[in-house]
Amino acid sequence: MIIPVRCFTCGKVIGNKWETYLTLLSTSIDEGDAMDELGLKRYCCRRMVLTHVDLIEKLLNYNTEEGEEVEINRIVEKEMTDVEG
Repeated sequence: MIIPVRCFTCGKVIGNKWETYLTLLSTSIDEGDAMDELGLKRYCCRRMVLTHVDLIEKLLNYNTEEGEEVEINRIVEKEMTDVEG
């Protein structure tokens, strides 16, 4: 989902480091070195960044409102044809 703002264990702010972490990884820097460069020394904070799974982009593909709207339109059209026919 979305990276937590703070470490669950110690409370250090880590949410602002996610984009920088991804940028460092894209430049072929090792995960450990990237976290060292970001100042994440405690293993609890490192765990938060290392084990985060970014699912928000995948979840945005499932727009439930669009499906409901199509279903409502189908029901209304069916009722209109029943009234006219």
